[in-house]
Amino acid sequence: MFEATKVGRSVSKSEFKEQRDELRTQLLEVQRQLRETHIPVIVVVAGVEAAGKGEVVNRLNEWLDTRGLQTFAYWDLSDEERERPRYWRFWRNLPPRGEIALLFGGWYLTPIEHRFRGLCDDAALDAELTRIVDFERMLTQDGALVVKFWFHLNEKDQKQRLKELSRDDRSRWKMLPEKSKFSEQYELFEHVAERVIRQTDRGIAPWYLVEATDSRYRDLTVGKTLLQAIRARISQPLPMEPPPTADPLDLPDSAPAQITLLDQLDLTQKLERDLYKSELKRLQAEINELTWTAYKKQRTTVLVFEGMDAGGKGGAIRRITSAVDARLYRAIPVAAPSDEEKAHHYLWRFWRHIPRAGYMIIYDRSWYGRVLVERVEGFASEAEWRRAYSEINDFEEQLVEQGAILLKFWLQVSDDEQLERFRDREKTPYKQYKITDEDWRNREKAPQYKAAVNEMVARTSTEYAPWTLVEGDDKPFARIRVLSTICEQLRAALAEDVGASVRSVKRCGDHPERRAKPEARD
Repeated sequence: MFEATKVGRSVSKSEFKEQRDELRTQLLEVQRQLRETHIPVIVVVAGVEAAGKGEVVNRLNEWLDTRGLQTFAYWDLSDEERERPRYWRFWRNLPPRGEIALLFGGWYLTPIEHRFRGLCDDAALDAELTRIVDFERMLTQDGALVVKFWFHLNEKDQKQRLKELSRDDRSRWKMLPEKSKFSEQYELFEHVAERVIRQTDRGIAPWYLVEATDSRYRDLTVGKTLLQAIRARISQPLPMEPPPTADPLDLPDSAPAQITLLDQLDLTQKLERDLYKSELKRLQAEINELTWTAYKKQRTTVLVFEGMDAGGKGGAIRRITSAVDARLYRAIPVAAPSDEEKAHHYLWRFWRHIPRAGYMIIYDRSWYGRVLVERVEGFASEAEWRRAYSEINDFEEQLVEQGAILLKFWLQVSDDEQLERFRDREKTPYKQYKITDEDWRNREKAPQYKAAVNEMVARTSTEYAPWTLVEGDDKPFARIRVLSTICEQLRAALAEDVGASVRSVKRCGDHPERRAKPEARD
């Protein structure tokens, strides 16, 4: 695979100067055109040590307008990155539409180094490469251009470069442990790199192998390749996705076939007021203790609340937040996306709020808007919301892999109960802000929403993140059901070792064990 990067290509100084200014002009022009599009450009810069990756990135920062360009390096894990899923550090660095991000190594750096050092085996590497392919496919399907450069040197040239870098305190290579292995085990590193490139070289996100012996040839090649890739992407929209085929979960038109999971709920269930008060007090006290235990054990808690309008989400959330120390949680009300959020993949705004290990995050509506309101109201195309199921499942799996306790609630009320609550909100001054024209319009689309919820639960109620469907006509009953479920699941999860909660295959690049936090209560 790497033979083509060892043939000795070079460019003279005069040729370089002759081509450089014209190339720079063209890059600035295509960057200007890019700003008018909805295309984010992600450039991954990877390769063997001493190939000049830093020089290339510095050159691109020189040639391009830095106002639309950001550079990110992934050397050491910070504490806040270590306490979140691995891809959190990449999600927060994804560029908005119309801009460019240069990523040193990107999501490839750690898996390659871990496999090279024997910290994982081929199976773990392959599991991570599968996730990488899915991640890049998701980005490109959302409109991103992913350009990946691999810079290569022959063994002799690398040894000479490493010798020179050993005298440079600013070299990343000098900061790495076990530095000599790069020159001593050149063939092993090349073997690992070939496996990674072969399995992740896809038409939607191809690798460009660049001979890095001559810096002038290397830099011109990168500039020209990036120019051509951006031009092609601007002029040629992404290929049309094939029309969806018949889906086994689509409900036929006959009345019996229209019965859904929601129709199986017994909405007549009630809870006596006295029992409600005693249970509320008991469960809130238990939740308080459990959240402190989760903090000490560094187990993140993620609560997701979805449900019908006036289904009781806010009331249930208030019974949780009134019991939990305010220093331990954040509640995120999810409404229509802001301009900044629209400039990114729809999951970006949820990734950015993932808390550090030990804390609780409560989503009042969530990423499921893509397969509910965006589906029903036509804000997302059919291709977009259909592929969202697998994107959401992968997102949630990554949360659980990192040790998060993820609980998802759907609160359901009958049409009659919803109508009564709507009318009550209209009559009560301090509740009027809760009722809008959109709420009334949504009632007219109840059948479409019911079908969407049925499919959502069927496709995303997984072993590691199951849905809890809550009968909500009686508010006391629904609130106690939510609180008791949270206590039950937290108790079970906190009784386990963190590693026992990770159900998926071990992957190259997994974070090291987290350090325990000291107890801090006052």
